[in-house]
Parts: sequence; structure tokens; C-alpha cells
Amino acid sequence: MKKVFLYGLFSMSLLVSYGQSKQTPVYLDDSQSMEARIEDALSHMTLEEKIAMIHAQSNFTTPGVPRLGIPEIMMTDGPHGVNKELEWNSWNSAGWTNDAATAFPAMTCLAATWNPEISLRYGQAIGEEARYRKKDVLLGPALNIYRTPANGRNFEYMGEDPFLIAQMVPAYVKGVQQNGVAACIKHFALNNQETWRGHIDVEVSDRALYEIYLPGFKAGVLEGNAWAVMGSYNKYRGQWCTHNKRLNNDILKGEWQFDGVLISDWGSTHDTDEAALNGLDIEMGTWTDGLTTGEKFAFNRYYLADPYLKKIQDGTLPISSLDDKVRRILRLNLRTNMNRNKPYGSFTSPEHYKVAREVAEQGIVLLKNEKNFFPIPEGRYNKIVVIGENATRKLSTGGGSSTVKVSREITPLEGLIEKYGADKIRYTMGYGSGPLSYGFAHPSPYNADSLKREALALAKDADVVLYIGGLNKNFNQDCESGDRLSYSLPFGQDELIEDLLKVNKNMGIILISGNGVAMPWINKVPALMQSWYLGSETGSATANVISGQANPSGRLPFSIPKRWEDNGAMSFGTISYPGDSIRQVYMEDILVGYRWHDTKKIPALFPFGYGLSYTTFDYGKASADQKEYNENDVITVSVSLSNKGAKSGAEVVQIYASQHNPSLPRPVKELKGFKKVFLTPGETKTVKIAIPVKQLAYYDDNTHEWIVEKDKFTLHCASSSTDIKSSITIRIN
Repeated sequence: MKKVFLYGLFSMSLLVSYGQSKQTPVYLDDSQSMEARIEDALSHMTLEEKIAMIHAQSNFTTPGVPRLGIPEIMMTDGPHGVNKELEWNSWNSAGWTNDAATAFPAMTCLAATWNPEISLRYGQAIGEEARYRKKDVLLGPALNIYRTPANGRNFEYMGEDPFLIAQMVPAYVKGVQQNGVAACIKHFALNNQETWRGHIDVEVSDRALYEIYLPGFKAGVLEGNAWAVMGSYNKYRGQWCTHNKRLNNDILKGEWQFDGVLISDWGSTHDTDEAALNGLDIEMGTWTDGLTTGEKFAFNRYYLADPYLKKIQDGTLPISSLDDKVRRILRLNLRTNMNRNKPYGSFTSPEHYKVAREVAEQGIVLLKNEKNFFPIPEGRYNKIVVIGENATRKLSTGGGSSTVKVSREITPLEGLIEKYGADKIRYTMGYGSGPLSYGFAHPSPYNADSLKREALALAKDADVVLYIGGLNKNFNQDCESGDRLSYSLPFGQDELIEDLLKVNKNMGIILISGNGVAMPWINKVPALMQSWYLGSETGSATANVISGQANPSGRLPFSIPKRWEDNGAMSFGTISYPGDSIRQVYMEDILVGYRWHDTKKIPALFPFGYGLSYTTFDYGKASADQKEYNENDVITVSVSLSNKGAKSGAEVVQIYASQHNPSLPRPVKELKGFKKVFLTPGETKTVKIAIPVKQLAYYDDNTHEWIVEKDKFTLHCASSSTDIKSSITIRIN
């Protein structure tokens, strides 16, 4: 009787998941009932069926148990859009005509909004697209720290500050999972470069691990309740991260009590015993590339396939670890494809394009604006010359696994023509890059001198020049599998910018990138915007900000150093970055980003948290609700903020904390609170930011605990990490 009930229960769930009913059984809302169903299913599974569930059956799927009505799990790359359909056993496109998705802005842009509310909408929208495509796991968001500006994958990450990331990621995760799609936060952990990512052994102090590199993941698990985590390629203290005992068993599943699944990055599994015992639940991609050779049973050779089965059968490995993995996978099933109440999702809808555009508009950062160069209202100029390959290059594709096959992508040039009219816009490339590649760099097919001469001739008589350049998603730019080789702009852009300024000084620069770059021309150019890979609505958002229809409110999620060697990690030489090809040591320890610039008194070119607006904000004097606090209290900082200009806009009020006499060295200050505030012209608001006293703790390596010391602290109310408006001193008892 029990067997009939089990089959009926799971197969009915599968039937419902394909839209036959929207009724929600009461017991699905009861976590104990879910756990009872998991135990019931487990008791009816054969050893071979359990083993089959924990490794891939294709490039992006794992098998269920058809005999019991348990469906397969379908995964898709993210985190900026649902990837195109691929062939079952290769990386080639499946050739579908209905898999072109909405491309949302890259995660650097989302972080630059400093707005958790729009992060929630972002997650909801991409989750709807994944659900519509019948995907159960979205492989994102990516949370690794922006440790150096060399990392080719920084554009997928959310900046240098663990507090900013920890505030942004839970909303994204919750938004995705509202659709019955698991968010898979990645890459756990310390995957902070692409150079030698497949084997580099990272040495980092416990203090830096807990204070800098883990808070985003911890927030995704504990506050976002992420249902999945992806392990990383690299090693930590001599052991592969994907099956690292300390990271996975002790921290993720021990300290944080993570009840979801840990999925390998594709090809990051290396050992059966470690994978079995050290927390890995699903093995993906180990022999994927070999499948193109036609090997019939490649999936059976996975470390968690036949080798694991044999070790359980001969008693070398316990079945208890396997059962834990299967329980977690069944829990994932019940949360996703067997969730009877999951929505249907939607795809490339007007609402999704609106979210993409608003994220892009809020994320663009105005870095320089002499004599109100921006905005450029319609009708001001008759001849606007646009120069730069990035004005016409579609940048949603490329960059590695985060590429998106788009239904539409409006380029910056198309957006400007739509805004100002074709009769006002003239365009030329100015420079050219090589064809899109992954794993190696192609030379440019263009004649650089010819492109430059044409640009100079066109710019000479222009009323205004808009230069749209930066990096792109080609190899050794912003691209997976390889880091940048230079801090300078590629393809001769620095020289081109200098020459353009000689013939026309009325030039504004829009840099598109996921990384900071050197700017030797910065003192000569009147205006500069930091843009990002903005996705489907790139052109609309760019034109809206340039024209003033949207007021820029983005703030930098990372510091832009003047020189590479001004970056903390890169200042210590190769052992710190990129390592000696086998091992590297995070020599800067906790002093990442602005913590390094402030503490070592090395000014950044543009500091963390910085960004301008088309309006002016006036800060009152900040105050705290008390003068003394205990460890379990919450500090409330209040400050009046006024919009003194003529345009509606948004300011990001930031609170940094400094400890007066710490027992261990601490940075000069650290971000502990922020709020994005929208104000109409003349409007004033009292902004209140709550800071739990426990946020003032540091991690003690010796005692392995978070400590808030009895001491004085100064709270700085600021508009960036260097622009402090007022400060308050409080005491923690």
C-alpha cells in the first residue's frame, strides 16, 4: 500500500508541475510533511537509483527516478539571463528558435544601483524567465569578491565590499525562488581570478575569509534561503573547494545549517572519497567535453557514479553520506519541479524589459561632469558625433558561461538615434577589436590608422563628441577563463582619446566595462560615465541618462585605483596575484578595496561608493538615537537629506564605522549601512539607517568568534568612502 501511495504522490506532483492543476495540497505547506515525503521516497529507492541522482546525465540535467515519478532536474546558466538551449552532450547550440531571452544588466551594474528593492525585482524577472523555460536551477548569482581589477570575471560579481553584497544578494535570491526556481549562489569560495583558476591553491587568513570572502554567501544562505550553492574550481588550503571539508561540511552545512544542494562547477570534481564525504551533492561537467567523442557511458565514469557505487558496495564508503545527498536533491525537487504551487513564469515580456532598463539607469555611474556637460537635452546640438566600437557592439553575448542569446538588444547608437534623431547623429568606429572568442584572443581585422583618421576628421567639426568605448567580453578583457593582461584600455583607445581631445575638447566619455581601467586622459576630458554590460535595454538606458530623462544615481561598487600596483592584492607582487601557478597568498588580508586605499593612504582615482547626479543634495548633521549601546542593541542613525536642485534624483546615504582602540588591526573605516533615497526638487526627508551593534564586530582568528569590543566607535555619514558629511561618536559597553 505504501508503495502505491509513494508512486501516486510523486507522479501526481509531476503531472501538476506541467500545469494540469493549480490546487495546493495543505501538506505541502508543512515542512515536516515535506521531510516525511523525502524519507518515504528514500526508503523505496534502490542503491543504483540513488547514485544516478547525484551526477549529470547530460550537460545541464541530472536524472530523477522515473519508476517513482521523480522528475529530472533542469539547470541553466545565468546570472544575467537564461542561457540558450544546448545540445544534450555538447556546448553547441541546440538550434532552437524560441530560446532568445531577456538580457538583464550584469551583476556589477546591479551592485552599482545600491538598491536591494530593485535587486528583488531583478530576481523576480529572471526567475520568471527561468520558470517559463522549465528550468529548475538558475546558476547564479555570482558573489565572489572584486579583489583585483584584473579578474576577467569581475563583471559577473557584485564588487569589493562584503556588506554591500550581503545587502543585495538575499533579495535577488528570494525573487528568483518565488518562481519555484532555485538560485545557485556561486562560486564557493575564493574564486577571485581566472588565471590558473582550475588548480591555484589559495592561502588566506581565517579573519579575511570570514570578514571579506564569506559574508555574501552567508547572507545568501541565511537571509536569502538559497536552495543551491556551486563549488569553485580552485583549492583552499590544499584541498579542492568543491569537496573541501572546511568550506562545505564545517561552514556551509555546519555553521550555516544549509539544507540545500551543493553542485560542482563544471569539471571541478577531482576525487571520489572527498566528494562523497566532504559535502558535494551533485557532480556536473566532469567528462562533458569527452562526450563529443561518442563515448557511450561517460556519465558512469563520474567520481560520484560507478566509482562511488563500488566503494559503497564494498564497504569503503558509508551509505549515510549518499542518503544525505539524495535527501537534499529530493528537497530541491519538492521546492522546484514538484512544487504544485509554482507559477507558470513569463518570457521576454514588456515588464522584464522595463526591469532591465530601470536597473541599467540606476546603475550607470556619473564620474565627472565639468560645466554640466551632461545631460544633453534634445535640441541642444545639431551634430552629435558618436565614436567607439562599443556603441554598436552587442555585448550580451560572449564572456563565457554568462552569455545570453537575446530576443533583442538595443545598442547605445540605436538608443541615441532614437532619442536625438538620425539627422543629428554621425557615427564611426574609431577603433576595432578582434572577433569574439573564448579561450584565446583574435587580432583585430581592422586597420587602426584608417579608423583613427576617419574618427578625427568627423570629430573635428562636431558640436559634441560622445566616445563610447571601454572593455568588451573578448578573451583577456571581461571574459571567463582568462584575466586581463593590462590596466590600460585595449585596442589603442587611450591614444585615440588623446588625439580626439586635440581636435575637439567638447567630448564626453562613456566607458562600458565590468572592471576599472587606467585613465591617463582623465584631467583633459570634461565628462565621464561608467557604464556596464547593460543587456537588452542598453541603448534605451544609455540615451535616457545622457539626455537627462533619467538622472544617474549609480555608485561605484568597487574602487578604481590610479595604477594596478595601487590595488592591495597586486601591490605585493606575484605571490599575492596571480600566484606562482601553484599557490598564492592573499597578502593584503582584510584590506581589500577601499579598506586598503584608506588604511595605507593610497588615494584611488575614484573611490568606492562614489557617483554624481544631475541635481544637488544637502546633508544635515547626522545623529544617533543614543550615546551608549550594548551588544544586542540596534543603533539608529538619522540625517536630513534635501534635494536642492531642479531635477528629481536619488542619493545613496552611506554609513561607515571606525573603532578607536581595537585589539586587532582594523581598517580605517568599513561600510555598515546605506540607503538609497529618492527626492523630488525641493524635497527633504529624514533618513534613518539601522545598524545592529553586532555589525561592528571583527573576527578573531585565535578564538574563532566574532567580537564586539567595549570601545568608542565613530560612525561616518558619507556620500562615498572618502566624502564624509558628518560623524558621530558612540560607546559600546
